[in-house]
Amino acid sequence: MAVLRLFAQAREAAGTSSADFDAADVAGVLAAAVDRFGPGFASVLSTCKVWVNGEPAEHADEVGPTDEVAVLPPVSGGT
Repeated sequence: MAVLRLFAQAREAAGTSSADFDAADVAGVLAAAVDRFGPGFASVLSTCKVWVNGEPAEHADEVGPTDEVAVLPPVSGGT
């Protein structure tokens, strides 16, 4: 199962920082996460970047049982 790691607003919307999902690709992991965590999570997800194993990812990218899918909301702040 791929591990989904959630940060900042995505973590808050889901109520957890990580979850395991059995899916063949990034799109499957994200769809399963939306099913589990609901519309609030889906709303946050629409503004996020997705990375797999530390690299930017596309929804069609395959994932395996040892992969880590990270959801990174936009960062603000600074001067």
